[in-house]
Amino acid sequence: MDADKECDSLITLDTIIKQTQKRCEAVMDKIEILPNLSLSCKRTLTRLVQSELAFLSRLTSTDSTTSVCVNIGHIESVVHVLQQPNISGVSRVCKTIGLQNTTSKRAHVDIVCTFEGNPVWFVVSDRNPKYISWYGQQESSRNKGLCDKIQLLLEVAHNSVALKPVSIIFFFSNGLDRFTLDKFHTEFEPVDLKSKFYNFDFSFSKELEGEWIDILSRSYQHASVLEIKVNCPQMDKNQLPFIKPNNTNLTGSFGDLISLMMLSNNGKTDGDIVNFDTTALVAIVSGISNSGTQKLLDTPEDELKARFKGNTEFVISQVLSEIESPIHMDIIKVISGRKCVICESVCAEFKELVLMCGGVNEKLRAEQLLKVVVVVPDSPSGRMMSLPTTRKLGLKNKIVFGTGDYWHAPTLTANMGFVRAVLQTGMSLFTFEHRPRALTGD
Repeated sequence: MDADKECDSLITLDTIIKQTQKRCEAVMDKIEILPNLSLSCKRTLTRLVQSELAFLSRLTSTDSTTSVCVNIGHIESVVHVLQQPNISGVSRVCKTIGLQNTTSKRAHVDIVCTFEGNPVWFVVSDRNPKYISWYGQQESSRNKGLCDKIQLLLEVAHNSVALKPVSIIFFFSNGLDRFTLDKFHTEFEPVDLKSKFYNFDFSFSKELEGEWIDILSRSYQHASVLEIKVNCPQMDKNQLPFIKPNNTNLTGSFGDLISLMMLSNNGKTDGDIVNFDTTALVAIVSGISNSGTQKLLDTPEDELKARFKGNTEFVISQVLSEIESPIHMDIIKVISGRKCVICESVCAEFKELVLMCGGVNEKLRAEQLLKVVVVVPDSPSGRMMSLPTTRKLGLKNKIVFGTGDYWHAPTLTANMGFVRAVLQTGMSLFTFEHRPRALTGD
């Protein structure tokens, strides 16, 4: 959907310029602190704001009370959506996506990301509802109606591979008029998602003389948020096998974590799952994560260097990290209410790694851990496997993360290099990051 315009001819041009400049500065501040947004995405948004400022700088206050059209409201709305807590894995903002092998059909998508774990596209509009036409001007290719734009988006989505979304979500910050809303529901049967969006009264603030004050605010109370499903196979997560209860008397945080896994995997949940890669399994059984920090700190430096060689500093940094914030507590928060799965490749790699590098206690913990996770076949998603296999996008990792993607599940990982490489391709990916832990031979 093309960038939307807002017009105001009721106040002087000088006032419009000053107000819009303040909005640009405020939204620029918001962009800088957006969490989990890549540098390239921030640069794209920043360039759009700078373009608005450049346009404003070319206007003069002597041009009478003419109307001025700006795009800053559209950028504000995109930033508002990006701040929603159920959005992650943002890989693209404000880009066009075209049909493969053709340049004639392209659709504007404001956000490519995951929403509640599913890959989605967001299309954002800040237009006044009375200027949103359902049919548009049929004789003009530049003034297509909303219906035609939706159909183009669906066609591009259906024919995408790596970027294919489960759904397209339309965020109309000023809502839709009754006729357009009724036509939208009649022809596309969307799901209303407004109840899943937070902070509809939204303010831009600025620090002045040591205090934060609201300088601009706007409300999204009248927004319409509509989701159209794209025809993608849906996985029945409740068909995953359950793990039979196993009588264990494990203690400590490892015992708490294992008990929680047994509870999640042995009973009906809401169908949510979490996929572990090998780094996550290692972190769970590592001696560092299991009361071994003081023992390592008390070990003479020459002995540590003989054991860990060039990785000594890396291991000590993990010890200090564990003392500051125990990793089992972080993982417990992630897995609560979710079935815990690993793919066959991870299972095999983990067993081999523990056999070669694990100590007696780490091997015992690994044995207990593998009894309570669900092993699923390697089944990487089509969109993951459509990415080229490169040094940064290795086949092994594509299989592991792709299996999580196939189940529409987050992958718990410390391998953020692979995650960044995937996001750089433009594909969104649902992951949870954990701090790395090494096997210590404990």
